[in-house]
Amino acid sequence: LQLITEQADIPLSRGAEMKGKCGTNESELELSWLDQAYTLKLSFLKEGHNTSRGPEASWRLSRIQFTYDTSERTYFKDAVSPGKHTASSHRLSALVTPAGRSYECQAQQTISLVSSDHQKSVQLLLSEVRLQPFDIPADFVFSEEHKCPVDQREQLEETLPLILGLILGLVIVITLGIYHIHHKLTASQVQIPRDRSQYKHMG
Repeated sequence: LQLITEQADIPLSRGAEMKGKCGTNESELELSWLDQAYTLKLSFLKEGHNTSRGPEASWRLSRIQFTYDTSERTYFKDAVSPGKHTASSHRLSALVTPAGRSYECQAQQTISLVSSDHQKSVQLLLSEVRLQPFDIPADFVFSEEHKCPVDQREQLEETLPLILGLILGLVIVITLGIYHIHHKLTASQVQIPRDRSQYKHMG
C-alpha cells in the first residue's frame, strides 16, 4: 500500500488582479493571479437584526469561492489529478463587524473550504487583514476599526499585567499615606501616662 499525499501553500500574489461589485447590502471582491490559475472570490452581506438595545446592523463574510488549477506548476509539482477545481464555503458567517466600521485582525484565522475534488482538503489562512465592504467614507480610507476577538484578547493579555501593577502600586501608596497620617496624628496627641505612680500626689 502506497499513500500519496500532496500539499501546496498558495500565497496571494501582490500582483493579483482585482475586481468587484459594491452594493448597499451585498458586495463582492474577486482576486486572481498567475493568469487566472487561482481565483479567490469573497462575498459580503450587510443585514439588520434586533437586539436588547434596539435594531442594529452588521456585515459579514458570507461566502468564499476559491478556484485553483493543479496543472499549474508553480505550486503543484506532480499533481495526481491535474486540472481546475473549486473549493467553497458552506453557510459561512465570518468576520462579523458592526455596520459603518472596518474589520481588522492581525492574528491568523483558518477557514475550511469544501473542494469539488473530494480527495483534497482546502483551508484559507487569513492574517493581517483589514476590510470594509460597506459604508466607505472615501477612497482608500477606512472607518474606525473593529478588532477581531483574538486581537482583543491578546491586547487585554498585554495590558492586564500593566493595569494590575498600577493598581497594586496605588494600593501601596494609599496604605503608606494612611499609615504616615495616622502616625503623625498619634504623635501630636499628649501622651497620658498609664502608670498611676507617675502622677504627683496632690494634697
